[in-house]
Amino acid sequence: MKKMFLNKFFLVFSGVLLFAYGIIYACGGGDDWGMGYSSNFTPETFVEKSYRPLFYSGEVFYGIGFDTQHNSRFNDDIKSDWNAYLKTKVDTATVSYFLIGDNTSRYSYDKENASKYKEEIEQLHVFFKNKKGNQASLKWGKKINLKDDKTKAFIEFLYLAQKIETVSVGEDYWSYEPRVANTFDDLKKIQSIENVYNTISDPFLKNRYWFLTMKAYFYSSNKQKAITFFNKTEAAVPKNVLYYRALAYVAGINHQQGKYSTSNYLYAQVFDKCPEMRIVTAYSFHPENEADWNKSLAMAKNNKEKAALWAIHGYYKDEAQAIDKIYQLDPKNEHLNYLLTRLVNQQEQGINNSFELARVDSEGSTDYGAPAIKQTVAENKKGNQAKIDLKAFDLVSKIASTGNTEKPYLWDIALAYLQTLKGNFAKADENFAKAEKTMPKTELANNQLRLLRFVNNMSKIDKLNSKNEKTILKDLNWLYKELPKQQVGDFRYENASSWSKMYLMTLYTEQKNYVMAELFANTSAYGYWGTGNSFYDVEKNLLGMKAFLAKPDKTEIEKIGYSIYNLNLNNINNFQAIQATYQNKIPEAITFMQQTDTLQNAVFYGNPFNGNIKDCHDCDHSAFQKKKYSQIEFLTTIKAMQDKLAKNEDVYTNSLLLGNAFYNITHFGNGRSFYEIGIVGYGSSPYSFRDSMKKMITDCSVSKMYYQKALEAATTKEQKAKCTYMLAKCERNEYYNKKYIAVKNWWTADDDKINFLAWNNFKVLKKDYSDTKYYQDVIAECGYFNTYVNQ
Repeated sequence: MKKMFLNKFFLVFSGVLLFAYGIIYACGGGDDWGMGYSSNFTPETFVEKSYRPLFYSGEVFYGIGFDTQHNSRFNDDIKSDWNAYLKTKVDTATVSYFLIGDNTSRYSYDKENASKYKEEIEQLHVFFKNKKGNQASLKWGKKINLKDDKTKAFIEFLYLAQKIETVSVGEDYWSYEPRVANTFDDLKKIQSIENVYNTISDPFLKNRYWFLTMKAYFYSSNKQKAITFFNKTEAAVPKNVLYYRALAYVAGINHQQGKYSTSNYLYAQVFDKCPEMRIVTAYSFHPENEADWNKSLAMAKNNKEKAALWAIHGYYKDEAQAIDKIYQLDPKNEHLNYLLTRLVNQQEQGINNSFELARVDSEGSTDYGAPAIKQTVAENKKGNQAKIDLKAFDLVSKIASTGNTEKPYLWDIALAYLQTLKGNFAKADENFAKAEKTMPKTELANNQLRLLRFVNNMSKIDKLNSKNEKTILKDLNWLYKELPKQQVGDFRYENASSWSKMYLMTLYTEQKNYVMAELFANTSAYGYWGTGNSFYDVEKNLLGMKAFLAKPDKTEIEKIGYSIYNLNLNNINNFQAIQATYQNKIPEAITFMQQTDTLQNAVFYGNPFNGNIKDCHDCDHSAFQKKKYSQIEFLTTIKAMQDKLAKNEDVYTNSLLLGNAFYNITHFGNGRSFYEIGIVGYGSSPYSFRDSMKKMITDCSVSKMYYQKALEAATTKEQKAKCTYMLAKCERNEYYNKKYIAVKNWWTADDDKINFLAWNNFKVLKKDYSDTKYYQDVIAECGYFNTYVNQ
């Protein structure tokens, strides 16, 4: 994980002095969805939630991206504390209002209303001072007892606190430029706050005025006074959240002064003692070099403080080293838990779940244009096992064997999973059983154990048979059918689901059971740029799949494969209908199309029998259509025209319309929706399709044949001009097909600046039909032809 540190400026918030990363948080992602698809080990299962942002992640912070709670982190705690103090004196809604307002969005245009509570606090302060009623006192005097000492103390504290908030509360916006912190330079006001602290006797209020004094000095231009005040008073202060927030101020000031070893030492203590500030202190922790780090360690007064330093150090640098050090200092230290999950998750990231290897070119670089090298299950296991960090594995094994950590079951289950990854399946079974005896019986813990046991059981299988199939059947149903319907929260099961499909696909491929391999091929997501499914290019595969799908007596694992497969007989019949259509086998195409259920009723966006000068499918789609054709109507209409043609009835018209029909279902026409299905593929460019489908959808030979027949049957020059131009379009398309046949992606095509040629039918159109109206229409609409005739 890559961390960013911006040292030159400070951005200050109510919680602690932070680096400028806070103002660019809006650029981050934050959902960390990728970890769920590359990991089987859910850290939330056994680790306390304050560590959650520090779990292993591709983001700055796991699950959130950037920390955005600078102004609101302690709102709930503050409201809870004041509610407990005021009890029945002031209702909870009123306490919340005076503390944070009506919680209006910072983007609200009603800024006056959003800050109204601050104005009312000001007015109440004036009322308490001069005893003269005002708008706020009249309003709130009806709701709360303004004569009550605690109520008055609450308002007066907020009056002083909101003075400091003018500089301590940051704007929740983002910028690429760091901002210099504002300062509070009303030294008399700060002194008055300190005086209240010195004189007040109420323990609750005294604690808050102590923190407010610290906060005021921290945001002043003389931050050293904050350290002086802290050192003078800390012994008398309860070690609560306010104390550690103040200690974080001291750490921040030391960092600003270049005293990095002291700063990091203090941040580590806040990290250890104040869970609410773990995300803040982890980010602010920043040893400049090894010397600074060693100085911080030397400052530690005991093993617990040393362990706290290593706990943050491990977050940034080396989890295994930190675990080893902490374990030697304090085996039951809770920080070991989150570091262990990071270590395990890090090991997972090197695992190859694709059962493929990228090809490397002669220069040693990955050749992304070349097809990947397929692995066998044995090859994949061997490669993955070699990636396991043996030192990390031995460390986890050693600690797990002692059983003297805070959560021995976490170490047992982690070790068992690492043993699975390492290929020690029997040992993994033993440690899973050991973990089960003592782990908490929460739903998440039970799910985690079941999932990892499944991964272990699946990994044992080198060749499928009826016996070892039984060890995974229930869990496959659980993974594929039950879990997707449940609210599983943080539980990571998606990776095991996709991995198991690839595992089964690879096993079935090795056993030459290609139909079963296809069922588990995990190709369910055909995006718009998908290349379709080449499995069906082989007729034996297609017929084998149709036989399987129609088979009534499926085995249990066959039922599972059948239930998750994204295609059905309707889809395959649809594909066969499309293939037959392009082969001009229309009766066969109709038969297949009639077996597609409702798919045959899909309607063309444009009229597939129209033939226009410009190929503009959007134009054709938006044009008025007297009749809309469904796919089955399209085929039956073609059949009717072909029957008439066979009888020599209206040869010109039928031939021309048939030419248009077959032209429009190519990539160049207005009826691409005819072939855009999962098996064929999708895309606005032919390069999005695999070679076999690209050839099929760009082939204009059938339409060319019918246009030639229409030309031969034409009786007028206008008719002949139209047929000649339609043939020219086919020539153009054939030119493009040959020119770009070797191009795999449109961006790799060479631009030779040649957009068109003087094709034969362009020449014929100019030579023989320049006196027709259609000729003039072509000049008006076809830029290529207009350029040609005006050369």
